[in-house]
Amino acid sequence: MPPERAGPPLHDRLTAIVGAANLLTGADMAPYCRDWIGTYRWQPLAVLRPGTTAEVAALLRLAGDAGTAVVPCGGRTGLTGAIHAEGALMLSLERMNRIREIRPEARLAVVEAGVVLANLHDAAEAEGLCFPLWFGARGSAQIGGALSTNAGGSNVLRYGSTRALCLGLEVVLADGRVMNLMSELHKDNSGYDLKDLFIGAEGTLGIITAAVMKLVPRAGAHATAMLAAPSLPAALTLLNRLQAASGGLAEAFEFMPRTYLELLRARRPDLGLPFAEIHDVTILVELGATAPRDIATRTDGSVPLVSLLEGTLAEMMNEGLVIDAVLARSEAQRRAIWARREAAAEITVGHGHSVDTDVAVPLDRVETFLERALAEVALLDPGARTATVAHLGDGNLHFSVLPTRGDTALATAITEAVERIVASLGGSFSAEHGIGLSKLASMRRRKDQVALDMMRAVKRTFDPQNILNPGKTLPPA
Repeated sequence: MPPERAGPPLHDRLTAIVGAANLLTGADMAPYCRDWIGTYRWQPLAVLRPGTTAEVAALLRLAGDAGTAVVPCGGRTGLTGAIHAEGALMLSLERMNRIREIRPEARLAVVEAGVVLANLHDAAEAEGLCFPLWFGARGSAQIGGALSTNAGGSNVLRYGSTRALCLGLEVVLADGRVMNLMSELHKDNSGYDLKDLFIGAEGTLGIITAAVMKLVPRAGAHATAMLAAPSLPAALTLLNRLQAASGGLAEAFEFMPRTYLELLRARRPDLGLPFAEIHDVTILVELGATAPRDIATRTDGSVPLVSLLEGTLAEMMNEGLVIDAVLARSEAQRRAIWARREAAAEITVGHGHSVDTDVAVPLDRVETFLERALAEVALLDPGARTATVAHLGDGNLHFSVLPTRGDTALATAITEAVERIVASLGGSFSAEHGIGLSKLASMRRRKDQVALDMMRAVKRTFDPQNILNPGKTLPPA
């Protein structure tokens, strides 16, 4: 059935479900018609803001009857065009923002999909707990979006990505049925784990409306430092020593190369630099602890966790494996260190022509990847610059190339070169940002063809009319 226009009677039926104030058309849709970096723009049929799961279900039944595409969105902080909604009904979950329950003893939170990450952080902290999904857009990104892209962030090293933090889901299917997968269990072997199908599916299989998320004890102390290392292998040696010495307390291990710090100095001089000289390898490391033996202040004012980090760095400086280091001695200094890393999106976006990749390789092959990728870029475009940051603790690199010209052929050549190198090292062309529109060609080139066939079969099973975020994640057969 061809899509209906958003006028009577479809308009009236949509209004009857969500109310006139929550059906946006015309100029009122402007904030929803582009991604946050301006790469993609579109014109939805309408923007709908349901307030309950029942309203989402009714909207999907109506969309199915009308044969109209539905594109869900959360905080609209994605980077791959996954919420492009030309001519579609755009479904914003922003009103479904209730934290239904926090259960401190069970260390879990029951939340709706529109809950902003920072609000869950605050609610967990009030109970002496922490929701450990942490990245720069936490002030606007929502739980539903994080689940739909299987977001990562800085703390994956210790706590895993969003998938690892989710116990259960509530999902509305394409035909309007509500699937209750709201398990609070850590162990449940009762058949297929359907929950994992929807995490990372970018709204192509169903609309996530609620979730049960894990919480962890709030750290009583952090030990945070920036250090310069002579090489990436030396930095990994430090990480392994810290993990062994602390019992796995490393929460973040972030790599900032010379090119990134040069951009930081130029674009955000107010944030300062950790050292007088910019080094090739600069690392942000953070440990977090809850045990009294690690966090109780000694009579001399020192904190055992900080002393552990300081002592390990001193040992490695004596061995020549650390060149320089600066430790945070206060919360203000810790925040200043993190501000340098979290400025990455701001200072690397907006260069006009850019080729952005989000790759993962085994930890001991990060240096090999960078050597080969930089050499390949230099061959393809000798004047190109790069701007890279990495979650080094889990092998995830945001390798961005700033080419000298904006032609599509060059961008494709750079992307394919990066993909080839990643594949040869046993890595993935997509680590934490999802597929959306921008990586469909990569999926076609690099994903196992049998796996793609099975994914398409899953899509047909859950969404036979292809109305849920069509054209995203899976390239056409």
